[in-house]
Amino acid sequence: MNSSYRWVIVACGALMTCVALGAMFSLAIFLEPMALDTNWSRTGISSAMTLNFLVMGAGGFAWGAIYDRVGARPVVFAGAVLLGLSLVVASRAQSLLVFQLSYGVIVGLAASAFFAPMIALTTAWFETHRSLAVSLVSAGMGVAPMTISPFARWLITAYDWRTAMFDIGIMAWVLLLPAVFLVRQPSTAVAAADGSAPAPAAAPGMSVGQALRSPQFLVLGMTFFACCAAHSGPIFHMVSYAMSCGVAPMAAVSIYSVEGLAGLGGRVLYGVLGDRLGAKPVLIVGLAIQAVVIAAYLAVGNLEQFYLLAIIFGATYGGVMPLYAVLARDYFGPRIIGTILGAATLLSSLGMSFGPLAGGMIFDAYASYSWLFIGSALIGLGAAGIAIGFPPQPGRERLQAA
Repeated sequence: MNSSYRWVIVACGALMTCVALGAMFSLAIFLEPMALDTNWSRTGISSAMTLNFLVMGAGGFAWGAIYDRVGARPVVFAGAVLLGLSLVVASRAQSLLVFQLSYGVIVGLAASAFFAPMIALTTAWFETHRSLAVSLVSAGMGVAPMTISPFARWLITAYDWRTAMFDIGIMAWVLLLPAVFLVRQPSTAVAAADGSAPAPAAAPGMSVGQALRSPQFLVLGMTFFACCAAHSGPIFHMVSYAMSCGVAPMAAVSIYSVEGLAGLGGRVLYGVLGDRLGAKPVLIVGLAIQAVVIAAYLAVGNLEQFYLLAIIFGATYGGVMPLYAVLARDYFGPRIIGTILGAATLLSSLGMSFGPLAGGMIFDAYASYSWLFIGSALIGLGAAGIAIGFPPQPGRERLQAA
């Protein structure tokens, strides 16, 4: 192997996150045809997504810890097998409970096997261009709504929802299982060929327990939680909010699509800036921009203004997300990075689950989303304030000198 193989790792990570997250979020496409065919309640079917988030959080922590002990390949192999199996089983479910367990629990567990381990592996392969590499891996999540979801819609139209879900499960096996065998840990020689020695951890002898109680992780986890809590509500309720502002239904859906597309460019932009300027200052500025844009949604009056804010909002929340992994690697080094990223993912998942629920409760109480956007903007400013508490990045000066 030579150092150019690291880009193969990036490609594998992007593919895995695209397929796994695309399969999970395609539940929105299946919702209506499932409800019509089975007479299951939409609430019951949708609850599988809530289970996905909760299981992903706990699963990410567990898979990250396993990664630290056995490496990435066994973890992503298990995730690939479980993902295909869960979709096949869910496609044949004859009761709502079986569907919730197979799609809500096992799909969530399978999807969590890819993000933290592949991000951790990518940080191990890259010393230079690390922010860009991590951003490209996470870009798979942004591609998912433009690939897996339309494919699911086409299959449902051509056949039915059960055939569509079954075929996506088989597709997951066909795409992911070969990619698993391309996943490998870097050698010391490869790291050296990258142009620099590994960055020192904040505390090389730190145990997992000490790391999770450290000021570095407390700031990392609290910032990640507040960041996700700030943008999850506006993302989830954006279509409904736009319609309440007089935007036509199909045009309102397109706003969500614009956000997702902008997120792809934002990941690359923020990744490049993170490599050049450092992850911490780029993250702080990004979080501040996110908060301002969320508040600006209160002043929009037409579709063009929605599109403009969607471009900035999507690029920002998509761009800052990979920077947490870069900071985690800088602070804690490679030895326990899987566990650290898993724990951070757990907190971010809790933040993501908070926004949609809060937005629904606010709208039910006030028949308006204004307080959702006000509250989310304040939480976003709080995230930027917490991020200021990050200590200087270990080894940053050395990397700049190199």
